[in-house]
Parts: sequence; C-alpha cells; structure tokens
Amino acid sequence: MLKYILKRIGYMLLVLLILSIIMFVIYNLVPSDRAYTEAKAEITRYKNLPKEERDTKFEEIYHEFQVLYGTDVSNKFVRYLRWVGLAPYSDGRLNGLLQGNFGYSYQYGKEVIEIIKDPMRNTIFINIFVTIAALGITIPLGIRCAVKRGKMGDRTMQVVTIIGYSLPTFLIAIVFIWFFCSLLGVLPPSGMTTPGRPYADNYWRDLLDRAYYMILPLLVMTFCSLGGMTRYVRASMIEALSMDCIKTARAKGLREKIVIYSHAWRNALIPVVTLVVGWFLSIFSGSIVIEQIFAINGMGGLLYSSLRSQDYDVVMLMQMFYVLMSLLGNLIIDIVYGLVDPRVRVNK
Repeated sequence: MLKYILKRIGYMLLVLLILSIIMFVIYNLVPSDRAYTEAKAEITRYKNLPKEERDTKFEEIYHEFQVLYGTDVSNKFVRYLRWVGLAPYSDGRLNGLLQGNFGYSYQYGKEVIEIIKDPMRNTIFINIFVTIAALGITIPLGIRCAVKRGKMGDRTMQVVTIIGYSLPTFLIAIVFIWFFCSLLGVLPPSGMTTPGRPYADNYWRDLLDRAYYMILPLLVMTFCSLGGMTRYVRASMIEALSMDCIKTARAKGLREKIVIYSHAWRNALIPVVTLVVGWFLSIFSGSIVIEQIFAINGMGGLLYSSLRSQDYDVVMLMQMFYVLMSLLGNLIIDIVYGLVDPRVRVNK
C-alpha cells in the first residue's frame, strides 16, 4: 500500500508540473503587465517634468518594477521557474509559490492569499454542511427506494427526484425565495449578515445572524443535490440486490437487514464512492449561480469576477489549487476502493 501511494504521489507531482506549465504559458499569452501598470501609476508623481525626462524616468521605474516582479527577462521558462520559486530573480532572491508568494490581485490591491481567505472559508462551510446533509438524506432514501422498488413510495420518489434533477438551480432558488421570503416572509432573500452588522461586537449573536442568512441558500443547495444522488444510490442498490450472492444470503436465512446493509450495500458502495468523494472535493469550488443569487462571498463568485477583470494571479492560484484537489481526490478514491472491496487491489 505504501509503495503504491508513493508511486501515485510521484505521478501526481508530474501531472501537476505539466499542468502548471500549460496554465502559466496560457495566461502569460494574455497581454497583461503588472510592472507596466505600476510604473504608469508611479509616473504620475512626475507630471511636472518635461516629456523627455518623464519618458526616461518612466523607463527607469518600469525596469525597477520588472526586476521586482521577475518579468525583466523574455524567456518564458525562466519566468515560470521564478513564478514557482525554483529560479532566482535578478537580485538573487527566490520569491515564488514555494516561498509563499501566491501573487498579487490588481482588482483588490492586495496579496492573493489575503483575497482568498474569506471566500474559501464561506465556501467550505456552506458546502460541507450541504454535502453531509445531502448524503444523510440520499443514501438511506436511495436504499429504501431500491428495496421497495415498484411500490407507491418508490414511484413517488422517482417523480420527485427527476423533477428536482431536471430543474435548473436558479429556477429552484427563485421558487424558494418566493415561498420563504415573499409568501411566508420568514427568511431573508440574500446577503450574509444584517446590513450594518449590528451584532458585530457580540460573537454568538453575530454567529446566529450569519446562520439565519445562510438557511435559505443551504436549503436550495441541499434540495438541488438530492435528485441525482438518490437515483444513483437507488440504481447501484438495485444492481447489487440482483446479484447471486444476495440470493444465496437470503437462501441461508439471513435477516433482511443484514442482507441489505452488510452484503448488498457493500457491493453497491463501489460506484457510489466515486461520486461521494468527487462531491466532497467540490466543497472548495463554490457555486457561481448560488453565490450570485444570494450575494454570498464565495470561491465561485471570486473566480468569475477575477476572470472578468483579468486578475490572472487569483485565477491561476485557484486553478492550481483545484488541480491539486482533483489529483488528491483520485488517489483517495483508489484507496477507498481497496478498503471497501478486498477484490480491488491497490498495492501493485
């Protein structure tokens, strides 16, 4: 097992290296020069100088910023190594990703790591809650629908889940806003806190206020997750219940609960694992639609606004993070396969 994990980590590092090079080259093809932007802002301090002196001064300032940001060379490979932190700048310092320099946001005028903190925290909180709630509902519901296949409850649930699976997220959000906000008036339609944050000095009241504003988006996201997962679990369980080993277990006289939860569910779990682990990995990506509708400061909205404003340092860091999460997710899926089903070997 350890040998397999180390081999996979080596493959992951190779893939991460290749993808990082591709992303760096693509985004550097876009005409954007932080050194030039900073130099243009700095030269405004010398507007009283004659034009020739201003041009000379601008070239000096521009070169200083190029040296500072490591763009004083045209060789893309050298600039990539500087970005990663494997090649020194002109003054001999290393200042890349490996040294904790994750870039600078033009849009917000701050370091990228400072920009991502709050959206990441909000996205992780919301999606972890939704993922746990959805799995807690869909797995027992899917198992029950498979066991009671063809009964009235199963047919009703199939209609409900196909409706929930087919409707777009924004339409479900609008319906929920109409019902809970306009019709009942019990929940706020958007935002993360009461305007002005009147409870900022009281931690618990501020926490309850934030939780109150999160109820509606959490309800919408959980509801949108139920249809597809329920049908997936039901299909896996139906296939598992038709296996010969299940018929043998029932012929031996085992109790139905043992047959379902110990034998059938174990066989149905393998295809579900892929979906569940992938679902957990999505907690870092956020939802552009939900965040825009409910005015939530999350990763999806940040990625969208950064792309629109050509804030590529933010975009590159976020996409590198998503690539890393995807690679880790594939490794976790393979390991979980071996734990769930002894027939799947991951030590070769």
